[in-house]
Amino acid sequence: MHGYDPVKARPEIAAKDPKADLEALAQAFAALCEPEQVEAFLRDLCTPAELEAMADRWKVVPLLQQGVPYREIHERTGVSVTTTGRVARTLEHGHRGYAAAIDRLASR
Repeated sequence: MHGYDPVKARPEIAAKDPKADLEALAQAFAALCEPEQVEAFLRDLCTPAELEAMADRWKVVPLLQQGVPYREIHERTGVSVTTTGRVARTLEHGHRGYAAAIDRLASR
């Protein structure tokens, strides 16, 4: 077989650095100025199921802040009680990302 090299070297794979990878992704988001750009980036980056999961989480944040019970949130939005509970825990004990987004939107 002409051109076949059974010992062909594979390209070097860089070691994973989750912190640096997340920082690079955050920088990409921060570089986008318009909601339409962010939406296009999200649609390119995520599967439809991932987008739906993120949108569901964000959808329940204001309802949780208003003190709406989990079951009622489920009835209004279709988002599971389990997901709502996870969002509530993140609001309470997370990295304050939801709070930063809420504050920024409120100051517009």
